[in-house]
Amino acid sequence: MPTIHLRVIALVLFGAVLSGVTATAQVSDDATRPTRHFRVERPAGLTGADALTIYNRILDDMVAGYRLSSFPSADRYRLWRRYNTVPYRSAQHGERYVNNYANDIATDYRLFEAAGNLPLGSILVKDSFAVTANGDVFSGPLFVMEKMSTGFNPESRDWRYAMYMPDGSLFGMTNGEGTERVAFCVTCHKEAGHEQDHLFYVPERYRVRFLN
Repeated sequence: MPTIHLRVIALVLFGAVLSGVTATAQVSDDATRPTRHFRVERPAGLTGADALTIYNRILDDMVAGYRLSSFPSADRYRLWRRYNTVPYRSAQHGERYVNNYANDIATDYRLFEAAGNLPLGSILVKDSFAVTANGDVFSGPLFVMEKMSTGFNPESRDWRYAMYMPDGSLFGMTNGEGTERVAFCVTCHKEAGHEQDHLFYVPERYRVRFLN
């Protein structure tokens, strides 16, 4: 089983100090799999603005790692609509900071609990990063949900779950390699219920409100 802390991609910030975030860097000699991190001075007091600053700084490197995966939209999901104002911590995703994106097919996601059943081809993406108690920042896995054809997997309501590590390697995919490793995704999302299409949404305080 892949070990997340051994497969990390974050940003090199040389001497930058941003909103109380002090950056130091470590760079590996393998340019294709850099091992980098920086440190937050006061991780317990990290604000939403601080989390967004960190995210904006590491996003390019995060995407560079995800791009090595088999996920076709790994290099463009960041151009989709983002449904949270700032990164927020998700207990269901290992207490990592996450961001919610959805493709154009899943446009009804903007309605949140009133969205109903999303159509075939809907793709929801969560990228992630972690901030440890010591203030170290690491990029995290990319979590993907894609609505497949009817009958793909009745237990998951035909959602295909996939989890890609920060270096692009596949951790697991429903009905595919490592399907047992993402079985917890199916179990967890079933708690949202059929009426909500097995979907959880951005916490109220972090939601972006769209006019269209």
